Amino acid sequence: MNYSEKVMDHFINPRNVGEIENADGIGEVGNAKCGDIMKMYLKIDEDTITDCKFKTFGCGAAVATSSMATEMIKGKSIDDALKLTNSAVMEALDGLPPVKIHCSVLAEQAVKAALTDYYTKQGIDPEPIVGKVPEMEEE
Repeated sequence: MNYSEKVMDHFINPRNVGEIENADGIGEVGNAKCGDIMKMYLKIDEDTITDCKFKTFGCGAAVATSSMATEMIKGKSIDDALKLTNSAVMEALDGLPPVKIHCSVLAEQAVKAALTDYYTKQGIDPEPIVGKVPEMEEE
């Protein structure tokens, strides 16, 4: 499979790996069948994502898309993070092989799942803001 240099760079040197203690939002998405599981942690201060980290269990493309997604939303407003799409993540990585496009979809969903958790913790119904986020698929 041909991966772009950016995909390889984010796979070999992923940014923002780890956990955030007392995160304001935590989202976990994935598909146990294909083995890709992403967990995203957000620190939010007055509507700005001041920090985000991720832990991804999966293939190189899953790690690269998680890494790129965190880079794209860090320091941004929640509104900007909500606009993050899987195609924007793919574009930022200079593309993905067709069989790996689902990894970029998971990265988008992980961000939305973490924001859903954030709003839920604030006592706000997240669905009108974030939309419906797919549940973790069990095996």
